[in-house]
Formats: sequence, C-alpha cells, structure tokens
Amino acid sequence: MPTWVRAMLKIENLSFSYGDMRVLWDINLEVAEGEIVTVVGSNGAGKSTTLKNISRTVRPGSGSITYNGVDLTRLESHQVVELGIVQVPEGRKIFPEMTVLENLRMGSYIKSTRADRAHNLERVFTFFPRLAEREKQLGGTMSGGEQQMLAIGRGLMANPKLLMLDEPSLGLSPLLVKNIFGIIEGINQLGVTILLVEQNVYQSLRIAHRAYVLETGRVVLTGRGEDLLKDDHVKKAFLGM
Repeated sequence: MPTWVRAMLKIENLSFSYGDMRVLWDINLEVAEGEIVTVVGSNGAGKSTTLKNISRTVRPGSGSITYNGVDLTRLESHQVVELGIVQVPEGRKIFPEMTVLENLRMGSYIKSTRADRAHNLERVFTFFPRLAEREKQLGGTMSGGEQQMLAIGRGLMANPKLLMLDEPSLGLSPLLVKNIFGIIEGINQLGVTILLVEQNVYQSLRIAHRAYVLETGRVVLTGRGEDLLKDDHVKKAFLGM
C-alpha cells in the first residue's frame, strides 16, 4: 500500500496462542478503504485466527489492531460490529431452523442497521436472486452453495464498511466458486472494503488489489494480487506449478 494512503484497518506485531501453541507471530497487515485485500495460505497457517482477533471473538496475546484510529483490542465483539466490521464465518454458520428471511433479518439485529433493513434486503436479493425465490425455506434444507449465499447476504444486512469473508469458496463446485468471487467483486464495487481469507489462492489473488501470504503464522510475502500470482514461491507452494 502506498505510504500516502491511510489504512482503514491496521494490525501491528499481532501475536496469538491457543494455550501453549503459538499460532500467529508478529503479524503486520493493513487494509485501505475500498480495497479487496486477500490473506492466503494453507490450512492451519493462521488465516482464520487473524480474522477472529479483528472481530474480537478471541483476545490477542500482544500487538495492536486499530480501525480508523480506534483500538479494537479494547472493545467487545458487538462493539466491533457497531463500527461496521462484519465477519462472515467459515462454514457459513447459518441458523438451520430459521427461514431464509429470518436468517437475513438476524443480520440487522444492531439498532443502527434496522432503519436500512428494507434497502439492504433489496440489495441482498439483487446479488442473490435465489434467496428471494426461497425466502420462506428453512436454511438447513438448502444446498451448500445456497447457504454460502445466505451467509454473505446476512453479513450485508449489517451495513458493513469492512466485510471479512472466511473461506467463502470452501466446499463449493467450480462454477459456484467463480460465481461467489464475482459477487465479492460486485460488493466491493458498491464501496464495501473486503478482507478475504482463502485457500483458493488463484481465484482470491486474481480479484485482490493487495494480498498477504501466511505460512505457519507468519507473513512471508505481500504485494499486489497480480504480482503474487506470478511469484515463483506462490506458484510452487500453492498453484502446483
């Protein structure tokens, strides 16, 4: 990121452990407003743990996380959402016994988002017409791809300024993967900043403005997405080339 661009999200020297097991080692990461920033790496590299530290579902061991100058490490998770930081978790985690519409409404449970509920619902149905067709269907009876659409749609209902997506392509068919990444680009074009965690290195770097490569809890490479696609280490480690 150019030095003159102010970071919306800034992580400095973030370390984290689960008990005695160190997972993150002095992570430094920045996201500027309007960007798609991707964090790629193999399973267990620390990608999801990084997002959990930002959303405050875990407590950092050391380091700092700031969002537009606000120290996130001093906040509770619901206060992070109130700032406009919304995470779509790995594995979708929809409410299976609720209908599609009820799941979406749960995304706007914070008071500040309720006034925009109708507008946001229309926006979700524009991105995901399938959800409009099945708004009365129970979430647990939908396919994996439909549940992923529902999880992203629920995140959009919270009026995110920074949308964090954790493995959105996991378990999807190649056609649905291409569709989901196209939708992510579309959401970004509406002005939503995206922080994307993915094992699908090719697709995620293809749409990223900038990216970070994590290996065993450490940032080993950073740069523009298109440049990292051409990097020899990335090709060998993640693209099978």
